[in-house]
Amino acid sequence: MPDTPSAPAGIGRGRPAAATDVVRELRRAGLDVRDDTTTKAMYASDASLYRITPTAVVRPRETADVAATLDIARAAGVPITSRGGGTSIAGNAVGRGLVLDFSRHMNRVLAIDAEARTARVQPGTVHAVLQRAALAHGLRFGPDPSSHTRCTIGGMIGNNACGNRALGYGRTSDNVRSMTHLLANGETLTTGHDATGAPSAHGPTALLTDLNQVMARHLATARVEFDRFGRQVSGYAVQHLLPERFDLNQALVGAEGTLTIVTEATVRLVRDPAHRVLVVLGFADIAGAGEAAPMVTTFRPTACEGMDERLVAVLLSRRTAAVPPLPKGRAWLFVEIAGDDRTEVLDRAQQLASAGLGLESVVVTDAATAARLWRIREDGAGLAGRAPSGRPAWPGWEDAAVPPQRLGPYLARFDELVAAFGMTAAPYGHFGDGCMHVRLDFPFDRPDGTQVLRDFLREAADLVAEYGGSLSGEHGDGRARAELLPRMYSADALVLFGRIKHAFDPDNLLNPGVLVDPDPVDADVRAAGVAPYRTRLAFAYQDDAGDLAQAVHRCTGVGKCRADNSATGGIMCPSYLATREERDSTRGRARVLQDVVRGALDWRSPAVAESLDLCLACKGCLADCPTGIDMATYKAEALAQRYRGRLRPRSHYTLGWLPRWSRLAARAPRLANLAVGLPLLRRLTASVAGIDHRRRLPAFARTPFRRRWAARTAAAASRTGQPVVLFVDTFSDAFSPAAAEATVELLRQAGFAPQLPATPTCCALTWISTGQLDAARRILGRTVAELAIAARAGIPVVGIEPSCTAVLRFDAVELLAGTDHADDARTVAAATRTLAEVLATASSWTPPDLTGVSLVVQPHCHHYAVLGWTADRALLERTGATVTAVSGCCGLAGNFGVEQGHYEISVNVAEGNLLPALDTSPDAIVLADGFSCRTQIADLRDRPSMHLAELLAGSSDAARRPAHTELAEDVDRPGR
Repeated sequence: MPDTPSAPAGIGRGRPAAATDVVRELRRAGLDVRDDTTTKAMYASDASLYRITPTAVVRPRETADVAATLDIARAAGVPITSRGGGTSIAGNAVGRGLVLDFSRHMNRVLAIDAEARTARVQPGTVHAVLQRAALAHGLRFGPDPSSHTRCTIGGMIGNNACGNRALGYGRTSDNVRSMTHLLANGETLTTGHDATGAPSAHGPTALLTDLNQVMARHLATARVEFDRFGRQVSGYAVQHLLPERFDLNQALVGAEGTLTIVTEATVRLVRDPAHRVLVVLGFADIAGAGEAAPMVTTFRPTACEGMDERLVAVLLSRRTAAVPPLPKGRAWLFVEIAGDDRTEVLDRAQQLASAGLGLESVVVTDAATAARLWRIREDGAGLAGRAPSGRPAWPGWEDAAVPPQRLGPYLARFDELVAAFGMTAAPYGHFGDGCMHVRLDFPFDRPDGTQVLRDFLREAADLVAEYGGSLSGEHGDGRARAELLPRMYSADALVLFGRIKHAFDPDNLLNPGVLVDPDPVDADVRAAGVAPYRTRLAFAYQDDAGDLAQAVHRCTGVGKCRADNSATGGIMCPSYLATREERDSTRGRARVLQDVVRGALDWRSPAVAESLDLCLACKGCLADCPTGIDMATYKAEALAQRYRGRLRPRSHYTLGWLPRWSRLAARAPRLANLAVGLPLLRRLTASVAGIDHRRRLPAFARTPFRRRWAARTAAAASRTGQPVVLFVDTFSDAFSPAAAEATVELLRQAGFAPQLPATPTCCALTWISTGQLDAARRILGRTVAELAIAARAGIPVVGIEPSCTAVLRFDAVELLAGTDHADDARTVAAATRTLAEVLATASSWTPPDLTGVSLVVQPHCHHYAVLGWTADRALLERTGATVTAVSGCCGLAGNFGVEQGHYEISVNVAEGNLLPALDTSPDAIVLADGFSCRTQIADLRDRPSMHLAELLAGSSDAARRPAHTELAEDVDRPGR
């Protein structure tokens, strides 16, 4: 049997043309085209193993732009690859030549016909956007991939995506009513169904004639080798081209952009069942879960998803609270029972739970708990990016499927195969359909890494074929598996594929290297040959073996950073939500940094500066990205590398050295406040400091907190209670002493005896955020050495400002690893507590009764991402107040929103969630622990806000009054 499916004679790879000539023609046609280094680096990868740098990226605004691009590409012999959200795991959305990004402009829901239950959409329409539009009519689009918050309908059509609820709603091919296509020769093809429901196609007569002739020569193969079970997605869906069922619409779904370019689609909508219940079944191992899946489907579930404990362990290693209790076992089936009769749904769920299919079962009726469990499954592709071995795990063999009744034995054999290659994996997937997802720790750090990949994929393909399965169950074959199709299909089937491709695209213009005449599976692997990057780094990257290359390659490209994660309480990625530009997504930045560690870009390259410029360093990705990307740390590292031995921007010496300037200002606060208060002086100060003149600079406290404390030391010494060390940061000391005073008072009310370190301490946050990491290391070393004295005595360290507290809990450990203060940093990190966390241990204290009080709360990004806001939420719920917690970032983010060039983005981010929440609740008390958040609120809405300590330390009557203006009684505010 041949190793590769090959195209018939005459199908080539196009005639190469000078890239500059092609781009010039595209621009002359008025197209939105990008060919800069940054863009090409970002679009060189999708969510797959592969990296292929395009000639340029075209972002069509309308169908005419697609046609113009096709004309220019055809004349120049330059190939075209269609791309939606770039979440393809098989390498279907990367290619040489031109990449068409439909997600930027052609992303609209054009019409919804509620009566017909259909929606007409452009190919770049994000699945979640369609769902929101359909929901207004009580409808939804059935298929729901885990990437539904960012994948596009065009991408789903390209791969014939299925998702978790395919048992209930079918595949994408079952839900597409009609499509409009452009052929490689520029002609239009429409496919769909006529008024009677019969398949129809309107386009070039020659094409339809060719297809019928091709099929006439391969009828036996088409009838025998295809459509054997529901998840047989590999290759072309030739069963739909049989004469007795000729349905070109269904046949073109799953063609991976190799036959046509879809410019519009009409999709079927369905009505959601009124009630859903989740049943979780526990099993001894993943094979047992697979064996039980066919029996589970007899209970008519809408979803039957499998998950291994190895996947859950990755999440537990990050945030234990993120995993609700699961039934006994080492593998689980998540089964959704749905229907319109709640009693019938609950009865069916109880019958399944009582069927004795596993070790233990639980019926989850609480929607919030069910959502948390489903989120684990949805984040599977990212969570599985870290193998059980702790090494990076990669796609390449991630969605094979077998007939469901054979899934259990296949899973057992697959585990044996993985072990035989010395690798590890954490399987999960759509077990009700027989589809398994997995990522593997291929040894790409070894010289023979790609050979291991090739050898494993061949044996894995043979194993799937032995079980009558499909190399792909929903993601398409792409570059990852097309070369392996001969191990699944006969030589005649491969010839059939080639002839179909030739009928549509004789010059191999559309997505070459995929499906027909494929590229080798081990070609263009982005992680192959990337040497460890460990020299002259400031941070330790301990979770990545000290290797920055491993750290930035954590990004698997699943694209969750392109979604509006605030809808689920997250904050990633605020800059992307503001600009909708790939370069401003966490993924886009990671792709550029991957080129740095590859040696393709230098730290001082404009592409690196451009990609990181609008990163707010909010650390949202650390919590929300399922792969654990920490772009704030990478940005600090990049700034350190870029400016090593060089002059820095002015703001690095002003905002970056803020603690130093605040100590000087404390000697003459009135004089300092003139510089930030009087209009002319304020503008001059802002200009010199690199600060946007539209920002109102915060005033310095007339009496800093530490000076107040020193005056009261004798009185404080007489206090009794459990000792705690109060970490007083620069912001609480120099700008917002009221928050520090309230924290002291509240701790005393709760039975604690707060004390300050013997010497002033600083977390060096401003140095870290501006990449001045050598200075930060020195400052932090002194700080943790001082705090460690109390921490080793068992005394908690309580922070006031969330971002500074987060440095002690997280950044200090990474920045001081390998230094004389490494042990001190770990000790202090373990002892550091938020105010809410320490109050939760005060058994004799109860918070004030705030029943009837409305609170709008803006959690600080670092509080959410590093410290966790669970304790704060629980504490506020105990007060009885009505709490509206704002999702997303406030937009100021430390020095980011103050620096010149960032004002518009800072405001845009605030307009996403914070400002609407404030405007919707004009009479609510505003709570914001972060000094940046309070500054943004005052700056953009001139509205007072308070720290948690200020709210709880006062009486309930005081809390019901409008919050006081911060420092109003303590600070002169000239010019306000």
